[in-house]
Amino acid sequence: MLGKLTLSAIPYDVPILVGTFIGVAVVGIAVLAAVTYFKKWGYLWREWLTTVDHKKLAIMYVILGLVMLVRGFADALMMRTQLALAYAGNPGYLPPHHYDQVFSAHGTIMIFFMAMVMMQALFNFVVPLQIGARDVAFPLINSISFYMTLVSAILINVSLFIGEFSNVGWLGYPPISELQFNPGVGVDYYIWSVQISGIGTLLTGMNFLTTIIKLRAPGMKWMHIPVFTWTAFFACIMILTTFPVLTVSMALLALDRYVGMHFFTNDGGGSVMLYLNLIWSWGHPEVYILILPAFGVFSEIAATFSGKPLFGYATMVIATGIITFLGSIVWVHHFFTMGAGADVNTFFGIMTMFIAVPTGVKIFNWLFTMYKGRVRFEGPMHWIVGFMITFSIGGMTGVMMAMPAADWVIHNSLFLVAHFHNVIIGGVFFGYVAGLSYWFPKAFGYKMRDVWGKWAFRFWFVGFYLSFIPLYAVGLEGMTRRMNHYDNPDWHPWLLVACVGVFVLAAGLACQVIQFVLAAFDAVNKKPDALDLTGDNWGSGRTLEWSIPSPVPHYNFARLPVIRGLDTFHIEKELGRPAPVSELEPIHMPKYSAVGPVLGACGLLIGFALVWHIWWAVVVGLVVAFFTVVHRSANLDVDFYVPVEEIRADEEAFARRLAAAKAAE
Repeated sequence: MLGKLTLSAIPYDVPILVGTFIGVAVVGIAVLAAVTYFKKWGYLWREWLTTVDHKKLAIMYVILGLVMLVRGFADALMMRTQLALAYAGNPGYLPPHHYDQVFSAHGTIMIFFMAMVMMQALFNFVVPLQIGARDVAFPLINSISFYMTLVSAILINVSLFIGEFSNVGWLGYPPISELQFNPGVGVDYYIWSVQISGIGTLLTGMNFLTTIIKLRAPGMKWMHIPVFTWTAFFACIMILTTFPVLTVSMALLALDRYVGMHFFTNDGGGSVMLYLNLIWSWGHPEVYILILPAFGVFSEIAATFSGKPLFGYATMVIATGIITFLGSIVWVHHFFTMGAGADVNTFFGIMTMFIAVPTGVKIFNWLFTMYKGRVRFEGPMHWIVGFMITFSIGGMTGVMMAMPAADWVIHNSLFLVAHFHNVIIGGVFFGYVAGLSYWFPKAFGYKMRDVWGKWAFRFWFVGFYLSFIPLYAVGLEGMTRRMNHYDNPDWHPWLLVACVGVFVLAAGLACQVIQFVLAAFDAVNKKPDALDLTGDNWGSGRTLEWSIPSPVPHYNFARLPVIRGLDTFHIEKELGRPAPVSELEPIHMPKYSAVGPVLGACGLLIGFALVWHIWWAVVVGLVVAFFTVVHRSANLDVDFYVPVEEIRADEEAFARRLAAAKAAE
């Protein structure tokens, strides 16, 4: 009845996992007890779990992303401490099989369930506000997207306590991921977690591409769109062109494992190189899907804290489009050593180097935006300065590896690992953290304590170099990735420094946690100097989201905004924020719905059942999902109108806050 699932699947003989399970159980019970004690179950269900409000979904994405950040960071701590200890005959404290699962889980979680989740959080919160929309194009699909992502994150963490996780890396290369060499359930957990989350991301890409094209405020022409929204637009194009490839890759690998097909088994007539081409034709664009929105964040921050318009707006947009195109056609540089031939390698090497040109345009545009500006080094601005230094180094090592001859020497070494983290931490993570601190006051109406954000940046900046510069060195000396022990005495000092670096990074993460806790404390106690009265918390916002109250009403805009050009809110401030001339009208909005959480629960059931071959549970999940969709399709009571009285009351309250802020100046 339970397929392959037996009590032996629970790893009660592994002390690390038992301790982790106890810790998770204690925290989970404490949270459930607190919600019960304060009688918040009804509130959570009505206001959050069934919401289709893009802003609340963004906040839930952030919470999920931060939890996954801590989870993935725990894997990083284990890897670095293992390699600091596992030297000269000392095996360390992680058995090889467990270590393989740790590095596989680290990559999978950090890319799919931290970076992608934080990206979708920014899309959800910022894009509709910047284009003057009251919601996304498909609010219910937005909810479903979130729950597909949430349940896939839950599924991947269930593997900690029931069965095991994949031990073949974050991309699941065959033949080692094939059933013949990996008969356990770890690869199956990987396949279905990635598959379900990929469906959610694909829905997000479709939703936001449609939103940007169709729901811009009247008068907002294409070259009036803020740069962050442009980067979201191009990222969505890449999502729609590449995530179907990921879906197909996972489906074919599943067919190999479940029904004995041979898409990727050479001796069965398949080809391992087919999988490599498929997974990397998704995997390399994925890097640009992640980094482009971070570039957009830096563009918004640079203009706001320099007190100037963004330098070279049109070239920024064009450069983003060029990066989108080039980033989609260079995947072969990930396997120069696989025998494609000199002509093929040369083409992909040159195309890879070309990406440095539009990226360099962006770097110089940010620098020229700051040049002769009144630069204010608030918390978010620190991250952009750290980014430009760190990402430039990562870009240079990337150009180096774009040369096939150099790549033959350093391929599969820790040099590559250092380069990848140079780009992902220095670019993606720095960008998303900057965006989080930049738009936090808009989401909650309170500013975070800047001092803790600045300390977080300092620890992350210094800790990054302590952690990864040593990996460049040992990579050049020949240390390959995925090693869990070594005997070379030249490597040991470098790896000790890298271990120190990861604890410095942990201090930065701790500062961020403290910053969030203190922000919640300030909100509960209504700390006056943290309150955002004007909606323009930084005082120099240029785009539409800063023109409305903080936190934002559920309908976003009382009146559809008048678009006066690029940086339309900055133009309005120069005109003295003229009074609106249009009358208030009832606003059409979607009702909240339980369809998202129900389909999410079905997805979790189906994914878990597929892992353990519990076929009846798969059928139950599919049937419930089908009838849920049918019921929703037949339900006509799915929307409502916000009454004018409510809108007018909100507007009057906002006007009083603006007057109070002006009087306090």
